[in-house]
Amino acid sequence: HRRCLSLCVFLLGKSLWELVLEQFEDLLVRILLMAAFLSFILAWFEEGEESMTAFVEPIVIIMILIANAVVGVWQERNAESAIEALKEYEPEMGKVIRADRSGVQRIRARDIVPGDIVEVAGRAPSPIHLPALVSAGESMSVIKHADPIPDLRAVNQDKKNMLFSGTNIAAGKAVGVVIATGVYTEIGKIRNQMVETEPEKTPLQQKLDEFSQQLSKVIFLVCIAVWVINISHFSDPVHGGSWFRGAIYYFKTSVALAVAAIPEGLPAVITTCLALGTRRMAKKNAIVRSLPSVETLGCTSVICSDKTGTLTTNQMSVCRMFIMEKVEGTQCSLHEFSITGSTYAPEGQILKDEQPVRCGQYDGLVELATICALCNDSSLDYNESKKVYEKVGEATETALTCLVEKMNVFDTDTSKLSKVERANACNSVIKQLMRKECTLEFSRDRKSMSVYCTPTSPGHNSAGSKMFVKGAPESVIERCTHVRVGTARVPLTAPVREKILSRIRDWGMGIDTLRCLALATHDSPVRRETMQLHDSAAFVHYETNLTFVGCVGMLDPPRKEVTSSIEMCRKAGIRVIMITGDNKGTAVAICRRIGIFSENEDVAGKAYTGREFDELSPEAQRQACRDARCFARVEPAHKSRIVEYLQSFNEITAMTGDGVNDAPALKKAEIGIAMGSGTAVAKSAAEMVLSDDNFSTIVSAVEEGRAIYNNMKQFIRYLISSNVGEVVCIFLTAILGLPEALIPVQLLWVNLVTDGLPATALGFNPPDLDIMDKLPRNPKEPLISGWLFFRYLAIGVYVGLATVGAATWWFLYDAEGPQVSFHQLRNFMRCTEDNPIFEGVDCEIFESRYPTTMALSVLVTIEMCNALNSVSENQSLLRMPPWLNIWLLGAIVMSMALHFFILYVKPMPLIFQVTPLSWPQWVVVLKISLPVILLDEGLKYLSRNHLDGEQGLHGAWLLAPWCFAWAGDGLVGASPMSPADVVSVPARPCAPLSQLPKRAFSSDPLPPQLPRQAEQLMLRSAGNAPRELEQQINLPCVFIQLLLNLGELDPFL
Repeated sequence: HRRCLSLCVFLLGKSLWELVLEQFEDLLVRILLMAAFLSFILAWFEEGEESMTAFVEPIVIIMILIANAVVGVWQERNAESAIEALKEYEPEMGKVIRADRSGVQRIRARDIVPGDIVEVAGRAPSPIHLPALVSAGESMSVIKHADPIPDLRAVNQDKKNMLFSGTNIAAGKAVGVVIATGVYTEIGKIRNQMVETEPEKTPLQQKLDEFSQQLSKVIFLVCIAVWVINISHFSDPVHGGSWFRGAIYYFKTSVALAVAAIPEGLPAVITTCLALGTRRMAKKNAIVRSLPSVETLGCTSVICSDKTGTLTTNQMSVCRMFIMEKVEGTQCSLHEFSITGSTYAPEGQILKDEQPVRCGQYDGLVELATICALCNDSSLDYNESKKVYEKVGEATETALTCLVEKMNVFDTDTSKLSKVERANACNSVIKQLMRKECTLEFSRDRKSMSVYCTPTSPGHNSAGSKMFVKGAPESVIERCTHVRVGTARVPLTAPVREKILSRIRDWGMGIDTLRCLALATHDSPVRRETMQLHDSAAFVHYETNLTFVGCVGMLDPPRKEVTSSIEMCRKAGIRVIMITGDNKGTAVAICRRIGIFSENEDVAGKAYTGREFDELSPEAQRQACRDARCFARVEPAHKSRIVEYLQSFNEITAMTGDGVNDAPALKKAEIGIAMGSGTAVAKSAAEMVLSDDNFSTIVSAVEEGRAIYNNMKQFIRYLISSNVGEVVCIFLTAILGLPEALIPVQLLWVNLVTDGLPATALGFNPPDLDIMDKLPRNPKEPLISGWLFFRYLAIGVYVGLATVGAATWWFLYDAEGPQVSFHQLRNFMRCTEDNPIFEGVDCEIFESRYPTTMALSVLVTIEMCNALNSVSENQSLLRMPPWLNIWLLGAIVMSMALHFFILYVKPMPLIFQVTPLSWPQWVVVLKISLPVILLDEGLKYLSRNHLDGEQGLHGAWLLAPWCFAWAGDGLVGASPMSPADVVSVPARPCAPLSQLPKRAFSSDPLPPQLPRQAEQLMLRSAGNAPRELEQQINLPCVFIQLLLNLGELDPFL
């Protein structure tokens, strides 16, 4: 019967070997693993000088894979701490009363079972809980009782007769019956939700996975093509006439091609860039625990924020108060005051009609401050390490303590006090005048508490004693017979009572929804010796014939910077949703104060309680999540469901929170953001922790995430263009039958080292100035597509041609080379002493290291030039010079230094099979490499002036004629477009359509109905474009015609 009942039962995690094996499930990793295995087999059978150097390639690949696996396992292990942290909330021992033994016995909490009678005081064992509703999210004390709760659907916050596991008891003790343990408790349900939540891949990880799949297909097809195309060369003399040896040779070439196509340095560069980003974010008080989440911030579209401690300060603060001004018959007036300062710092002003006042001038305020100071068990404490004031005791009472410090009714000189001494200085003055004799604790029936005080001055006796009372206004005022006006005691009439209650209702139900406390005094209480302090039921009889002094209104105030942060989120296209366990009225009021709702906005369909949400159908719930901006009175399950519905709309969701209840939703959201003052469970489940608990830090983190993503796109494209160049190089040499220009170990060196350093430095590129004025990017947006694909393909093709050209130049034209003919070079595998084609040619010259060194040097130099081009995606180097990113210049210098190192320092030339180059050869390298800057400058010019940078090739040149064709009537009619129609399309269709120029080959203006129809068409889902395009246009014809007529589209082309 005790199965699954223990609080400490945890599901066993994955074994170390399972975690290690998971790291090799990535497709690119598997391809690399296969390449390493094949390289090792081929190296084993290698003969001659290269038998040892052949092992360098597989060893390097294996080292890379091992390093990646170690990092992955380490991150997985850290993730398990989210579950382990829940142990913090589980006590070790509990007190039970069982029939088999007399009295109370202490047993392990894990041995408590349903049906046990337990006694609790302090932290509750098993299913017990009093205040600090950590499973409800609101950190405030809650009075518990044993009365039945008639509402069977009551949320946890309303189950006042239930004690929940893992929470603290602020005062008193209780005896109760255990009804649930282990996974059946509320905290156990939270744990189950965390265990069952499968981690989602970030948008970048998804894009890289897609890229891996596409790349693997391309690699496979190209490798097969290279091997098949060269079947006729398998029996060439260079292979000793052995068909098998020829097949192995071209198989090695295919493996080299696979190594060239895989950007081995990409995982390391991405990790480094994200890590550098986390350091920058840490300086802004955002501590990132999960590296991929940094990039996810860049496309966050919804932030689901907890209220308490996140949007608000979690520091109760008195912001209004009133005392009686005068009472004349049935007429009365109030002195109303507002208070500045929203933290526990004893700093702020008391304002009346927006003007500061000296509180000591008002007798009513002096008495009100006296009640606040004495009817109170809390104090302020200055935390010298954090440099902030903190509460000691209940939040409500601390707010009153802080109010007394701000009022300073006796004009205490605090200017020379230290911050520690200043914390309770004014309260101490009042406590020196009156001594607290006893406390009548709060009880549920009378909804108030009181203290019995006597004067401390010599000569005073019990005749000067007073009882100070604070509590719920309706309860306290009901027991009042008089009101304090100045120093006079005036009878409390019905009109005056209604005036007081009306003002309190306005405060409680207005825009601020203040929590109000009435303050009263008993000028002639019964003698303390006659009070029955052990009987709380008698307390109500002592708190009668009271005199109403005043009322204070308090709230958990919004953070000062939250309103501007939410406005920034709105400009950035990010929706902020407040999710709280508080009541709906308070939640909506806070939303209005911070700008989630405007002051007079109708919140129907935009704000829901947990119960209202449950009563909706699943589809209505889904729609509610799409429109709502406030959820109140929610439980943990609601938060997770809200995140799921938002994700069904492809929203990238960030969930903020600080409590245990937030943990499942934090783990389920794309990015969980925990508060630094939050629980260990929340921090462990989150990807990011805000050390300053500041909502505005999220905005800074989103800005940093967007900047990081933009920089990542730059270095990903930079690396891919390099890999494209390497693939083109190997493919050309294989197709043309030329000697190897690059070997696998050289490719690994370039991909990991010489390209890796500049790629990492590109992560330091400065962000765009308008980065937070743009809508969140579509998470499904491809990393490279359309025009950008064409652009970087062009760069890659140039890299490949230049690399092959450099090796070929050495054979054909270098003064130190053999100066063979191109025909001889293409047929070098047939080179024998008996072949008349190679008369006078030493066949060993085709195995020289000079051509590979030339090719490698050109490849490295071009990539350094390409890194300079990547400082900006579309801006010219003349406008954004490379010294804007000094790290990039340093990385380029370091990469070239490393290249010189492998060329000129022994034994590196032997390992990498290169040889030192002469100065004339370096001049040729520079002549071949530098034109890539001019090529990219021309492509950037096109992007800036014709394609707006981000418009894809299909979007700018192919989607436009499709749109115009579908716009109908006057342009091309209903018939398919002809080639002549294609070239008549303006080269910049993204300009305002009403301002488009006339067609290039027609004097007729655009038909008047075109702008509206085409504009509507451009808003259609791009997912339908290819099918409709195929129906209307002969795509190959259009593309070819475009290429043939580029010069007629624009003079630059």
